[in-house]
Amino acid sequence: MSAHTSRGDSSSPAASARLSVTAILGGLPGLTAVIAKDAAQRERDRELPYAAFDLIRKARIGTLRVPEHLGGPGATVRQLMEAIAQLAAADSNVAHALRSHFNFVETILLAPDEKRAPYIEAILRGEIFGGAHTEVGTTRPGEIRTRLTKQGDGYRLDGHKYYATGALYADRLFITAVDENGRAASVEIEPGRAGVDVRDDWDGMGQRLTSSGSIAFSNVRIAPGDIQWRDAPEREDETGRHTATFRQLYLAACEVGIVRNILSDALDFVRTKARTITHSHTDNAVDDVFVQRTVGTIAARSFAVDSLLQTAADRIDLAHGAVLEKDPATDRLLTESAIGTAKAQSVIGELALAAATSIFDTGGGSATSRTLNFDRHWRNIRTILGHNPVDYKLRAVGAHALKGEPPPLSGGFF
Repeated sequence: MSAHTSRGDSSSPAASARLSVTAILGGLPGLTAVIAKDAAQRERDRELPYAAFDLIRKARIGTLRVPEHLGGPGATVRQLMEAIAQLAAADSNVAHALRSHFNFVETILLAPDEKRAPYIEAILRGEIFGGAHTEVGTTRPGEIRTRLTKQGDGYRLDGHKYYATGALYADRLFITAVDENGRAASVEIEPGRAGVDVRDDWDGMGQRLTSSGSIAFSNVRIAPGDIQWRDAPEREDETGRHTATFRQLYLAACEVGIVRNILSDALDFVRTKARTITHSHTDNAVDDVFVQRTVGTIAARSFAVDSLLQTAADRIDLAHGAVLEKDPATDRLLTESAIGTAKAQSVIGELALAAATSIFDTGGGSATSRTLNFDRHWRNIRTILGHNPVDYKLRAVGAHALKGEPPPLSGGFF
């Protein structure tokens, strides 16, 4: 583990203090209320939400999945996904930017004790972990050009990563690189180390504040202890299968939160700003039956995506428990969780996009005002859906239903 100064708040509870799911989740409404304030304006004006991550560190949100026997709160996947949905309802950028952290935690919790132990204290202290693995300009996805070059008793790191979601807000990063012989490695590094340039250059139409841009590495000194070599290609073992499904449901949780935000925005707009159309049967938007129907439809879609998220999360919890206990049914449960998440993602995405469109039917032209920034909801959902094609998910679901064909196990498809 690298020696560095943590950005965690030393005045907050020590890592050894008992962390409670009840206390952390009980504090979420107050936390999200602060994060939600001016979130639409921040997105419109591209103001990065650094303050939100300071609050998240202090609240120990990042510890939720650490089990009780390791000093953590011991939240289930279902409880975590609900927390992420609440964060996304306040600001989907903040929720999404934590995805690399929770994926790292999930991986560490299924790792051998000797690999896991050095990181537990940092996680409990409130540190946030990020990652950067993808590169642009390569001939094929997954190709790594970021290079580790032997230099004295250590190494020099040079290269350029992209889609480094959450990197600007992280205390530590893990990036993939190769040495002169093409051997792959995971490199641990602090964002503030000399030669590391974390850039706010993500130019996507949505999720604009997730820090999903690039990191440039130039002549960065790397100690041997910061490198974990991969002597063989990483295989999709049980941990890999579980975390791949977990990452996908995490995206769905962000969409679920956005739908909640759409509903709250629609309610506030209709109650305080919306006017009826010229030939409406009433002078008040809240009494217009068609506006009521539109809001009712958004509410129903929000209820539906909430339910889908909970059901899929329960399946992941079962699979996670099976992996830990080396249950003979692990393979079946991992398959069921992957298929369940694919089903949920597909329908959640469809309903979420429909809800994002419906909000504009609550108030005519005034609902399109840039001040309101309602279009961010559609842009954010559509951007999240770009991570994995729904058509491939539904094909896999259909092939499993028809022939019992297992879902893809490579490439983090699910």
